[in-house]
Amino acid sequence: MGELNLVTLIIIGLNVLVSFKGFNDESFFQKYKFNIADINRGAKYQIVTSGFLHVNTTHLLVNMLTLYFFANSVIFFLGTLGFVLVYLASLVLGNLLSYFFHKKDIHYTAVGASGAVMGVLYSAILLRPDMMLGLFFIIPIPAYIFGIGYLFYTIYGMKRQLGNIGHDAHFGGAVGGYLLTLLLASWVFEEHLLMVILLALPILVLFVLQKLGKI
Repeated sequence: MGELNLVTLIIIGLNVLVSFKGFNDESFFQKYKFNIADINRGAKYQIVTSGFLHVNTTHLLVNMLTLYFFANSVIFFLGTLGFVLVYLASLVLGNLLSYFFHKKDIHYTAVGASGAVMGVLYSAILLRPDMMLGLFFIIPIPAYIFGIGYLFYTIYGMKRQLGNIGHDAHFGGAVGGYLLTLLLASWVFEEHLLMVILLALPILVLFVLQKLGKI
């Protein structure tokens, strides 16, 4: 975990401030959440602003804790600017994928930093595939196994529309973290080529399923 880096603290602070504003101001929440109907009418800013809003304190806490655990690995390898680029690109790509799959559903809405956080998580996995994660905080599991498994679960969740969860935003965010890390740290191809290939498999599966009209 290490120390709480300043840029991580700033991002967490922004999420807390914007989220608590939304908790206490319904009109603010409605204006800045991800809303297909609003976006179709021109409120493109929601693609970014919704990533700093959360449904409740539990939602906010889970995302910020995950960010805290994995941010330092990305900052160590990619630097502060690289980390910010991964975070923002993952946030945007996650919401763009949500828009792609739901653009005809005018009632679809979403909030949360999950896409951005998943991008940071997958960047960390790609940079440090030897990491061990605690499944359910107890069972040790290699980070890359978790990464691959979670993306396949996300595809299943998208296909079955499981729960009140933005599976497509999670997937898009993970892809954003994956692609930005490869762009910013090309050495990963040489040192972790197998991981690059393995982590690409769920992305290819989603692409094929979408082309076949299965999702």
